[in-house]
Amino acid sequence: MNTTPSSETGSRRSEPAVKIVLSVLYVALIFIAAGTINWPELWFFLGFYLISTSALIVWLKKHDPGLFRERTSVAKRKDVKGWDRIIIRIYSLFLLVMLLIAPLDAVRFHWSRVPRPLQWLAFAGILLSWTIVVWAFRENAFLSGFVRIQADRGQKVCTTGPYRLIRHPMYLAVILAVFCLPLFLGSLYSLIPAALIAALFVLRTDLEDKTLRKELPGYSDYAARVGWKLIPKVW
Repeated sequence: MNTTPSSETGSRRSEPAVKIVLSVLYVALIFIAAGTINWPELWFFLGFYLISTSALIVWLKKHDPGLFRERTSVAKRKDVKGWDRIIIRIYSLFLLVMLLIAPLDAVRFHWSRVPRPLQWLAFAGILLSWTIVVWAFRENAFLSGFVRIQADRGQKVCTTGPYRLIRHPMYLAVILAVFCLPLFLGSLYSLIPAALIAALFVLRTDLEDKTLRKELPGYSDYAARVGWKLIPKVW
């Protein structure tokens, strides 16, 4: 699984390979924690994740190679905000904790139980979050994996698609997904680290929004028109 969710602003060729290796290790740890490979919900999610992510990568390479290069090279750039590197490291830790608690809870020890209808409602939430992700990628050519001002790419403010409604739709998608995934996998206890991830992305949203207001021309005017960062009529 990609442990670097998109920045609304924006290392080399080896980075995709590193991400693949880390994803395989994450999955292996999950099954080890579960004590079995007989976990249909996880296999279903992994199949969905592999197919949808692969399709997005193929589409991105064909339709927006500049953004593809940005996302596969940004981690090594010196102009990435230092605070964002820290946030991503903390996020990766919280995500690992969430993905280890879920199998311990739902499969090995059965600490909690999630009703089947709620599990499939949660998967509908995952589908919604993925729809937002794809929509944002289609509209925003500067959807980097870390917060940086992409002056080298001529970054402009994106005002179309989901950005007409809220200023940080990718972060909304991440928050929705991290709450829905534990429920789909059948774990209530893994909602605890999920809540910590959500709080972390609320902080990231606020810090990035302030950065964009200061450093990206036209963003302050856009923010005056679109008044909501994550949820319309709320914040």
